[in-house]
Amino acid sequence: MERALMKKLVEWKDSPVRKPLVLKGARQVGKTWLMKEFGKQYFKKVAYVNFDHNPVMQHIFDQDFDIQRILMAVNIETGVVVTPGDTLIIFDEVQEAPAAISSLKYFCENGPEYPVIAAGSMLGVALHEGISYPVGKVNTLSLYPLSFYEFLMAQGEEGLARLLDARDMEMMNAFHDKYVTALKNYYYTGGMPEIVRFFSENKDYAAVRKMQEELLEMYEADFSKHMDPRELPRVRMVWHAIPAQLAKENKKFFFGQVKKGARAKDFEMAVEWLMDCGLITRVNRVTKPAVPLKAYAEENAYKLYFLDTGLLGALSGLDAKSILEGNRIFTEFKGALTEQYVCQQMIADRNMDLFYMLSESGRYEIDFLVQHEGNVVPIEVKAGQTVHAKSLRSYCEKYEPSLAIRLSMNPCERQDRLLNMPLYGVHCLL
Repeated sequence: MERALMKKLVEWKDSPVRKPLVLKGARQVGKTWLMKEFGKQYFKKVAYVNFDHNPVMQHIFDQDFDIQRILMAVNIETGVVVTPGDTLIIFDEVQEAPAAISSLKYFCENGPEYPVIAAGSMLGVALHEGISYPVGKVNTLSLYPLSFYEFLMAQGEEGLARLLDARDMEMMNAFHDKYVTALKNYYYTGGMPEIVRFFSENKDYAAVRKMQEELLEMYEADFSKHMDPRELPRVRMVWHAIPAQLAKENKKFFFGQVKKGARAKDFEMAVEWLMDCGLITRVNRVTKPAVPLKAYAEENAYKLYFLDTGLLGALSGLDAKSILEGNRIFTEFKGALTEQYVCQQMIADRNMDLFYMLSESGRYEIDFLVQHEGNVVPIEVKAGQTVHAKSLRSYCEKYEPSLAIRLSMNPCERQDRLLNMPLYGVHCLL
């Protein structure tokens, strides 16, 4: 399975100013596989340490941060003699050993010749619980579920994927139907690596849904295992409310619909916790489409998205027929599923910070705004082929952007400053 982040890992390895690397990402997005595969391909040796249920290694860092003593312990634990430059050291589930996180500072200062990667599915939560983080002494990368581009590669559709790289709009239009079929499959399966691998080998939609439901149960089990029991009900309420909130015409997250009389501050910790786990993404509303967008973001007005379109479909109870055939149930919900897909791609594939905007009058909404080369680019998302809408037109008339993007199931077309891009072509944007 090809992961785009592998290229970033190679760049990190070869950087003359390399620091220990922290790899962030939700549970089951493939961090462990990627780290081991990276070590296998680009190093002579890999010393892999998993701190989960490993009290011996958890306490190795309690005495001091002497690099040679730590390396000796790694040698005993893994059976690998760590040598400078050619051995990749992997610290997995590092949140279980807080002192190991602190040790990265000393690897940076006293052992830069030893490449170290640390990862943990609950690392974000651990850091918010007061674990000391070596600010300025580490590099950071984030891993997400497979993008649509990576999904194509995993399904053996390398030609379709490479065509997106080439940005050959005319050729993409020629294979429009093949892209749409693949995209519908991606909507259903999502990008969780084990599920994508299973689907590529079996094409069993029912089994895929069962795997997704089991993964959702695993995430919910993590809720009770890793958080304050007093906050647990709120986390579960937010988690289960996201599908219904995204299905609304106004997708702003209203806490009053989660619990009668509730306000944003009542659920602030629950939202932050789910974000720290990498399970949801928050897209804030801006008051003005100006650079920098972050300066105009409203703290308490936002939309919440899942980490994965397949998991959103599973939690919503959408079956394969609903998505692949596009019946009435899907027609009513597919706007939410499509926005989820675009959000997921823009973050994982294009590394974009996303915002959205509601006009002062409240009459129109721009689904996403991104900042690119000093300009604000509005993005309108349409689930099907009907693209007549007032929102983007009204926005363009008022703000005259140099580029506006409309994503839909229609083929590529350029109309002056408006780029009509098919949903499968998000990889080609900006």
